[in-house]
Amino acid sequence: MQPFTSHTGIAAPLLKDDINTDQIAPILNARSLKEDYKALLFMRARQREDGSEDPNFVLNKPQFRAAGILVSGHNFGAGSSRESAVWSMLANNIRVIVARSFADIYRENCLQNGLLPVVLGPEVADAFAARVVAVDGSAPFTVDLLTQRITGPGGADIAFEIPAADRMRLFEGLDDIGLTLKHMDEITSWEQRAAAAQPWLQTARDSR
Repeated sequence: MQPFTSHTGIAAPLLKDDINTDQIAPILNARSLKEDYKALLFMRARQREDGSEDPNFVLNKPQFRAAGILVSGHNFGAGSSRESAVWSMLANNIRVIVARSFADIYRENCLQNGLLPVVLGPEVADAFAARVVAVDGSAPFTVDLLTQRITGPGGADIAFEIPAADRMRLFEGLDDIGLTLKHMDEITSWEQRAAAAQPWLQTARDSR
């Protein structure tokens, strides 16, 4: 996956709670898993019942069409574990989601794919959301993982917390396989010791 160090972009306010993965990347029909991930993002919300574009949906507004940061509420990414709900964000160059909380599986999928999930506490989240709304897409914000700060118009820098292990994964661009491969020398050494100590296991056949 692509490593993450910092990201600068327009912040789009989608200030709702419990946005689920079916809303983010809907399964519309049997072919939808093969849909263009860029077009899939919030596809239902972007359209009216007649199929025309809804100009009131935030990502359809001119100032937010190229947003790089999404700002939302509690329990973002609830529902099923579909990774397309992360891939569709990345396809639209959204590399950061700032929320009050994330569904656990969605947050893990973000980390596995190089999308930074930032959680802000209530008072800080309120203040940041107000800044994003006030700026209305006229200037970008920067989210820096090295300093763990959000900078941008309308106020002071905002600090955020992230576990050290998650921070390292994002810096180095490591999913679970990548994390495992960091220990390849230890794995190889163990296999060599096991082969020497229990050579009969190396030629054991599957009895099924």
